[in-house]
Amino acid sequence: MKEKGFLRGALSGALAMLLIVGLVSCGARTDYQDAPENADSASERGELSVRTATKLSLLKTLIDNYYIGDAEEEELTEGIYKGYVESLEDPYSVYYDEKETADLGESTSGEYEGIGVVMSQDRETGVITVLQVYEDSPAQEAGMKENDILYKVDGEDVSGEELTQVVENIRGEEHTTVDLTLLRGEEGREIEVTVERRTIEMQTVVHEMKEDHIGYIRVTEFDSVTYSQYEEALRDLENRGMEKLVVDLRSNPGGNLDIVCDMLDLMLPEGLCVYMEDKNGKRTEFTSDEEHQFTKPLVVLMNGYSASASEIYAGAVQDYGIGRIVGTQSYGKGVVQQVFDLKDNTSVKLTIAKYYTPNGRSIDGEGITPDVEVEYQPDENNPDADNQLDKALEVLRSQK
Repeated sequence: MKEKGFLRGALSGALAMLLIVGLVSCGARTDYQDAPENADSASERGELSVRTATKLSLLKTLIDNYYIGDAEEEELTEGIYKGYVESLEDPYSVYYDEKETADLGESTSGEYEGIGVVMSQDRETGVITVLQVYEDSPAQEAGMKENDILYKVDGEDVSGEELTQVVENIRGEEHTTVDLTLLRGEEGREIEVTVERRTIEMQTVVHEMKEDHIGYIRVTEFDSVTYSQYEEALRDLENRGMEKLVVDLRSNPGGNLDIVCDMLDLMLPEGLCVYMEDKNGKRTEFTSDEEHQFTKPLVVLMNGYSASASEIYAGAVQDYGIGRIVGTQSYGKGVVQQVFDLKDNTSVKLTIAKYYTPNGRSIDGEGITPDVEVEYQPDENNPDADNQLDKALEVLRSQK
């Protein structure tokens, strides 16, 4: 959640979010759909297949006859599929092989095997940064902290390595360990930790009651378990006499579109939560009903790492005027992904639509502009100090 200058520069590219405990979709949707069987005409498919097969056959012959290294047929084939999708040059569209597809399925269940951190990689620099460390996780127990830079895994330098491969190297059998070398602080001090891999049940929502009966809810991402945890947090705070509320979405990379809309249904009056439009202009709307509505003073905390579903939540709150946004400009991911089952235990995630806030705003590449802008200022003498949260509480205390 801390926005140090070096880290903000390192993460200026797209947030390629991955849980070390499992692969996580960056898109707003992670539900599966079968791939259509007749996407192109038979003649077009036939022409493409012949031309492609001929060229691939030539490449295979050249590799077999001249390449001095080892060549695994299965890896070469998977590389074709990955490269095909990567050629879209869309950071959010990804081909998943069998292992990655299985991991993706695990990531939406709320239970994982791993060390319990969220990491991101800058597309330009290749720098891998620890974005979140989960409470009571092996990573937290080992001393890992948010904004640590991952330098080595089991002694091997991972600078410039693909995040997906780094994740694979960190994950492993439960109760085994992995040695990580981290760079901490602006001076880049080396920290070495040994972390045990364990099965982790995701806790995506934490809450507490602050002074003056101000409730505080932090949501770290929008997974299948998040709605029930969020609903329980609201109920508990209400039962304890909450009069005002802070919802902290800082460094929340997003998640499932349906989940964030269900959560907004607990907050908004009857009406539109968000809508999306596909490549053909077809509009799909997500609405809230009149059963629930949050009417107490509300602040939503955002930063430059708040993306996707986080921006849907904040955009709706801002458009309806039911709360104020405090912090810094959000990431600006205004597109939606869907995962398609390729029917051979692999899958592909594609960007399928743009989304718009209730008032019709597209925030893709722009982000949500806060109502009250405040940069995070670290306090070396007090690591627990949080001037952004302090400002959010100040804003709420000034409201009747």
